[in-house]
Amino acid sequence: MSKGMSDIHAKMSDMSSDRITIRIPDTLGQRLRQRSRLEGQPESALIREALESYLGRSEGPHPAYELAEKAGLVGCIAPTAGSNPKKLPPKDLSTNPRHLEGMGKRP
Repeated sequence: MSKGMSDIHAKMSDMSSDRITIRIPDTLGQRLRQRSRLEGQPESALIREALESYLGRSEGPHPAYELAEKAGLVGCIAPTAGSNPKKLPPKDLSTNPRHLEGMGKRP
């Protein structure tokens, strides 16, 4: 492994990988090049590390509930300041008799 190359780079050279092209603002490119020089790592290694951090490390499949919870799709809908109390969503559809009409009956 050549001087200044990270372990991540060595691993990547042994595995097949996808290549992507992105456009970034000049200031972000300058910050990336500066960080690359400071840490002695290739820019691509820093980008992979940032993507892993942002997207979360893949540790295999996750249950749908866990993914929905992480995405903020699970929980209560709270009224916002200044919202109209007459237009609030029902508290719990599973206990509202109106939503249970005909449940369990054959057509």
